[in-house]
Amino acid sequence: MSVARRAARLCPSGPAPPERNDAWGSGAAANMRSMTSDGSSYARFRRALAAGNIALVKAAAAELPRVDLDDALEVCVLMARDDHPAFERAAVRWVARLCLERRVGIHDARCALALFETMPADPAGAARSLRRLAKGWTRRR
Repeated sequence: MSVARRAARLCPSGPAPPERNDAWGSGAAANMRSMTSDGSSYARFRRALAAGNIALVKAAAAELPRVDLDDALEVCVLMARDDHPAFERAAVRWVARLCLERRVGIHDARCALALFETMPADPAGAARSLRRLAKGWTRRR
């Protein structure tokens, strides 16, 4: 029996495609297809934040498995700058996450809430102080 007939009998759908002999190997094409032209979902999220578009930020954040506390603060800053109606709810949620993830006390939670109240007037200063507050608790834990 010829090699072609034996291959056809063992593999009825036809012979296997030839192996790739390039530098990337045969598995690289599968990985390349899974990546979109926009890059990773986190990169899209960061670009949306940089662009300052709340709708794009929400859409990109929905693709992420989790938004960390620092990124959530950036979203809050953007919402404060745009006077977004959900800013207050987002601020309270951020403070709740700070309390749960960093185990802050009542005084620091109250300070965080006060800083969020000043955020519409001074977004950069409030965000800087909130970052410092959150990082201070990271070190103390």
